[in-house]
Amino acid sequence: MLELFGSGLISLWLQMAGVQVKPVDALDVLAWQSSPGLVLAADPNPSGATTVQEYLKKLQTLKLVAVNQTESQGVWMQSGPMLMANHQGTTPLPAASLTKIATTLAALKNFGPDHQFQTLISATGPVQNGVLQGDLVITGGGDPLFVWEDAITLGNILNQMGIKQVKGNLIITGSFALNFQRNPLLAGQLLKKALNYTTWPRPAAFQYLLMPKHTPKPQVVIAGQVQVAMMANPQHTLLVRHYSLPLKQLIKEMNVFSNNDMAEMLAEAVGGAGVVQSTASELARVPESEIQLINGSGLGPENRISPRAICAMLMAVQREAVAHQLDLADLFLMSGLDHRGTVHGRHIPLATVLKTGTLKDVSALAGVMPTRDRGLVWFAILNRGTNVSAFRTGQDQLLQRLVQQLQLPPEVPAALTPHSAINSVPELGAVSRNEILPKG
Repeated sequence: MLELFGSGLISLWLQMAGVQVKPVDALDVLAWQSSPGLVLAADPNPSGATTVQEYLKKLQTLKLVAVNQTESQGVWMQSGPMLMANHQGTTPLPAASLTKIATTLAALKNFGPDHQFQTLISATGPVQNGVLQGDLVITGGGDPLFVWEDAITLGNILNQMGIKQVKGNLIITGSFALNFQRNPLLAGQLLKKALNYTTWPRPAAFQYLLMPKHTPKPQVVIAGQVQVAMMANPQHTLLVRHYSLPLKQLIKEMNVFSNNDMAEMLAEAVGGAGVVQSTASELARVPESEIQLINGSGLGPENRISPRAICAMLMAVQREAVAHQLDLADLFLMSGLDHRGTVHGRHIPLATVLKTGTLKDVSALAGVMPTRDRGLVWFAILNRGTNVSAFRTGQDQLLQRLVQQLQLPPEVPAALTPHSAINSVPELGAVSRNEILPKG
């Protein structure tokens, strides 16, 4: 009954827009509800298509693209089931960091927004007079945002537990990264320095100044070396369980700063680029040939996604988010609200939720823009060429031109209203994300 009611609303919406919906189309409308990437009708108002054609001609006029050679440029714009503009829309093109949309979708589906990765800290010997008579073992669980502040807090907790020195080595196992250094040996060497304030490098000392006042300075002196092991010594005692930020905050930070190392760790956590590709294709309901990935970050032109698939993936992320009382604005940048990361310096219409992508010869922009006359407009713009700065300017102007025609809504729609508690800057190094485990 609810589905039929929904189909009636969509039919009415299409008719109001000037598209005649016949009774036989009812099943197609229901199909669109379950397959948000499917387009049922072309927009009777040609403003979107005309604006995109003018945009493509301007690229040629500015000599950003050779005359009559726009096949390396892709654009897809869609409002609900209505196609507004399409240029090379189903052709996989280098997507740069728009790849992180696929990684976002796969991680959200696999783990859920509240999942926290665990890092285990254990010892291979007893503590006597402040000295751990054995090794200190770190078993990484794939936390992509374990940073200086977390290491400093961990050192303070070990001090509180009576550990001032480690007679043995610092052993790193599992998937452990510190400050986006994913090489376990190098990450371990950073951790060894972080646990002892007398050996802090300058970045660690700076981040300490941003922590809450009166935060102690840890001093855990490790006598041995940093070593990497395939698995932890079975004769070890768990000391502390460290929890990452919830996945929804990890995803937001990854997308705000387009952090490649975070994206790679999240992709590895779900099973690698192949799993990200197949999961994104299935959830977005587009052919897997339109999502071709070699990694989860977008580094390298071999990551190719069609503009249509990018929009479909964004719709799928929104669907997953809504199922958990979230929305896209909780996971991606919103113009006018977020002033951090890759949105800095851009001139994108207000309340547009977006993801940027950049390589040396690729500039890409995708997202969803609220409008008065067409509701939510989903878009993907993929440019190939060396003048990345000029392409960015052109993308912003294209969206500004479109919103001039369709008008901004009087207020941000509920579907794109962020949840303030989630969107606050995360507290790095929070003591509450560390669980001291009972002895024995």
